[in-house]
Amino acid sequence: MVTQPQIHGDVDERYGRVADVFRDNFASRGDVGAAVTVYVRGRKVVDLYGGTADTRTGRPWDAHTPVVVFSCTKGILAICAYLLVQQGRLDLDAPVTRYWPEFGQQGKEHIPVRWLLTHQAGLPALDRPLTLDEVLAWDPVIKAIEAQAPLWQPGTAHGYHSMTYGWLVGEVIHRITGQLPGVFFRDTVAGPLGLRTWLGLPAAENDSVAWGLAPPPDADPFVDPVAERGITMGGAFAFPADADGLVSFNDPAIRAAGVPGAGAVSTADGLARLYAACVSTVLNEPLLSGSSLDDATVVRSRGQQRHGPPDTGQRWGSGFLLHSPPARPLLGERSFGHDGAGGNLAFGEADHQVGFGYVVNQMRGVGDDRANRLTAAVRDCLDA
Repeated sequence: MVTQPQIHGDVDERYGRVADVFRDNFASRGDVGAAVTVYVRGRKVVDLYGGTADTRTGRPWDAHTPVVVFSCTKGILAICAYLLVQQGRLDLDAPVTRYWPEFGQQGKEHIPVRWLLTHQAGLPALDRPLTLDEVLAWDPVIKAIEAQAPLWQPGTAHGYHSMTYGWLVGEVIHRITGQLPGVFFRDTVAGPLGLRTWLGLPAAENDSVAWGLAPPPDADPFVDPVAERGITMGGAFAFPADADGLVSFNDPAIRAAGVPGAGAVSTADGLARLYAACVSTVLNEPLLSGSSLDDATVVRSRGQQRHGPPDTGQRWGSGFLLHSPPARPLLGERSFGHDGAGGNLAFGEADHQVGFGYVVNQMRGVGDDRANRLTAAVRDCLDA
């Protein structure tokens, strides 16, 4: 008989259904180590964790265990972009070249910043192959983007910019602030809020990070040469894992570099507190204004992607994944956030002032419903 891990933490009595589902994800859906945190109106109502953080050593998952959260990183960059909008330093509908003049090569001179956030820029993969060292060094990727021609007429279609999103949006942040996005996020958001969330992991935290476990093989994988080139940066690293099952982002060098589209490291509380701070009073006034929230939750792209798998109904705002049933239902039309490869999910919801974070180390693939079940449980509790 398999012994189920003990679940630790606290949950408000009204949100007991979330705890039930969290336990069942271990019992029935293969969670190895995981955590879920929920804030409502600035108050933490769910804070649960359990299982094994590192299967090599048996190290247990504790209240402070972070994990690589993959594309949840994209939502972090979108929040940073909206903060610059609120400061009057960024206009999402201005051409990228206003902030990054060298971007305007090969027919890219009229692309607005917003299309970088909505996956409509036509730059989901680079023609030039890069080494891992080049990818981690930042500038070689920026130079390659500058020289790249769009793969379709920008603005006429969308296709998920799995990795390039991070450098596209991140370089705009860099040009405006003089700081790489991980530094800007640390100084402006993570530090003041006390988040255990990093885009560029400090060396002192490396041993605290959960060890990522590869997903089982997909029986019917989606294969597209452009999508494959985009997600591996032309083969600079395997994603999510190499042929031996080693998850690429377990590499301390990749964690330290803060790959800007997929390399953030966070606890569940860090992500939930971040989104709670966007919609409610956590420290001071909400991070995002009412006009920012209105803009962020407008559907900007949907439907079949260029170089993407069959349409599952995902809807995109400006940098955020929006409420997208049946593939990724959140809490409703005022929800905004991002999921991450293998099962991670983070989002905020403006009407109920919710911040949600769920992080895992056992990656799953097609059909993974662990996060969706937790989201449904939160919705049930809010409606009760």
